[in-house]
Amino acid sequence: MSNDPDYLWDKEGSDREVEALEQSLGGLKYDRKAPKLDEKPARSRRPEQKEPRPASRKWDRRAPLVVAAMLAIVGSTMAFSAIKKKEADVRRGWNMVPVIVAAMDVPEGTVVTYEMISQRSVPEQFVTSSVVKPDSSSYVVNQKVLVPVQAGDPLLWSQFETTKAAERLSTRVQRKARAITIETGKSTSVGGWIRPNDHVDIVATFKDPVTNENVAITLMQNVVILATGKLTGTTNTSAMPEGQREYNNVSLLVIPEEAEMLVLAQDLGALTLTLRNEDDVDVIEERGRASINTLLSGERTRILQQKRFNTIQVIRGATGTK
Repeated sequence: MSNDPDYLWDKEGSDREVEALEQSLGGLKYDRKAPKLDEKPARSRRPEQKEPRPASRKWDRRAPLVVAAMLAIVGSTMAFSAIKKKEADVRRGWNMVPVIVAAMDVPEGTVVTYEMISQRSVPEQFVTSSVVKPDSSSYVVNQKVLVPVQAGDPLLWSQFETTKAAERLSTRVQRKARAITIETGKSTSVGGWIRPNDHVDIVATFKDPVTNENVAITLMQNVVILATGKLTGTTNTSAMPEGQREYNNVSLLVIPEEAEMLVLAQDLGALTLTLRNEDDVDVIEERGRASINTLLSGERTRILQQKRFNTIQVIRGATGTK
């Protein structure tokens, strides 16, 4: 390897050829603008596009909202079901009964017509005797209300003028007849089942003053009941408290001579009522009487038993025979 210095590299020593080239180029000038060096060739640019996010990332963001919405729906559904169940539990066992209500607003002093009333079912435990029921609607029609009533309100007996105070028993007594009252109890009035307009027989029990024995006779037959206590056949019982419907006396429609007999028989002993079918108006002659002797001998009992079998329909199961 030569150890001679390199002129171009070390700028030491001399090199005639290089020097001659430098001299020949020394007088030349470049009279144009310096050229620009080319930059790195640019790639064709396209509009920037966002990289699509993976579907999993979108789900990750939306998942809490979806879960919250589902929980809200489930919660509201459970709450609604609980309310409905509570409502069903409350309603279970309620017996719904119809009552009369106002079909429209009824001003004070208005005479009620059928067009102004309707009916609606309400729980039985909220219905008292003061509420008008459908079977008593005829008692409030053509009556004047004492207070204004709004549409849908139940009608109460206290809202109406009543003719109860003006009711008179004398208007029920026919000419030439008389009304008389006798004391009764449940045991002497068929358990309290006797009602106004029923037909009854009157059985009297007393001591025979001649024989000094107790006797029972049918004193009167087919007697009409005018009233039980203060109730007549035209009294609106629905407007009365339950306690006032009970009675311990009945008023009978008789002729004056029968009234005398009843007064005397009631003074001598006790009177008992027997109830008739409303269509049975026959009077049986020669009824006889019951005494201790007839009870003990049994002769009259056997005769009457056969008569009863021939008269009363004996019911066996769902069929009956005479």
